Formats: sequence, structure tokens, C-alpha cells
Amino acid sequence: MAGHGIKPPPLKLSDLKSFDKNALRKTETVVTHPDGSRVIEGKDDQGIAYRRPSASSQHGFVVDTAEDLQVAEVRPFLLMGSQDVAHDMETLRKHGVTHILNVATGVENMFPKDFVYQTQEIRDLPEFPIFHGFEKAINFIDNCRKGNGIVLVHCNAGISRSAAIVMAYLIQMEGMNVNDAFSYLRSKRPATCPNPGFLIQLENLYASLQKKPKP
Repeated sequence: MAGHGIKPPPLKLSDLKSFDKNALRKTETVVTHPDGSRVIEGKDDQGIAYRRPSASSQHGFVVDTAEDLQVAEVRPFLLMGSQDVAHDMETLRKHGVTHILNVATGVENMFPKDFVYQTQEIRDLPEFPIFHGFEKAINFIDNCRKGNGIVLVHCNAGISRSAAIVMAYLIQMEGMNVNDAFSYLRSKRPATCPNPGFLIQLENLYASLQKKPKP
């Protein structure tokens, strides 16, 4: 799930948030596997999820099979990366990982005897209700922190789903707003780019926290 070594252009949160909510149901996501095969994920008019092979599976691009072993240190106890990091024991040991939060689709927990896992299969679709998993993920991360462990949060590419989960942690536990959390995480991993639907759900999380009475 590696990138191509090209630094992405500066991106503002506002660039991602202007979209038609009514079009969410028709959104499709193309998932490209390391072998070049592609599948299309989405929902039909009745809201039923589907997955089908893409007709362009082997055309129009050069497959980059190099591993993406870059690890973003968000906090000393909180790391973020791709599925490649989660499957590389040397990298995990190098960074002292004790816990792994897997929010990818179709990615095996490779070392169940060596690490404490939490798995949430999240689809990178704007309408996916990722907010349902915020509390469970935040508790997992914070329990790791309290136990002096180090947690890796990963999805497939380490760009959208894992970023949204880490941003939720920063928003709820450290009081950041969405824009600050986004900018900070992007400074640690420039490829960070949660999809627009996830950003709206993060905005809702922040708004709900602002309404709670201060202790």
C-alpha cells in the first residue's frame, strides 16, 4: 500500500467539506490491491452495500509493490501507519508497539500472540457510520496509554480511516478542534486525507463535546 514518494499539495479542511450530502449513497470507492487488482465498493439505491471487480483492474497504471513502512508518531504512545507496518514484525518491535488497532477491511491480525488487538472493519465510504466505533477505539487507545503501552492504528493505506480514528482521539481526549487535529496529523503523515463524510462525523463529535458541561 505504498505511496509514490510524491509530497501531496497543501490541503485545507475546507477543501474536503464542500460536497453534496444527497449524493453520498451513490458514492463508489475503488480499492486497489498490491497485485494491481481492483474492486469497487459502494451502495445501491436501497442502501445495500456491494462489491464488484473493476473492469480496469489491470489497465492504466503502474503497480507500486514497495512496502509503506513509514510510521507517524502522533504521540509517544500513539502511532499511525499502513497495513504494511502492522505486518512487519521488525518495524513493530523497533517502535515498541504493544497494541494494534486494525480498522482496515480484509486485513488479518498477523501476530495475535504478540500484540493486543482491537479490530473494527471500517469501509472508506463517506456514508459509513465510523462514529459508531469512536468510543470503543478511543478507550482502547487510552487504556494502552494508561498501561504505558504503544498502540499502532492502521487501516489499509494509513490515509483515511486510521486518520479519522486518531483525529477522534485528539478531539475527545485532548480538546482539539477538527481543523487543528487534521493539520497536526497531516504534519506527521502528509498523506493524511479522511474522506469528507468522516470529517463531517468528526465535526459532529466536536460539536457534541462542546455542548457538554465543563467539569
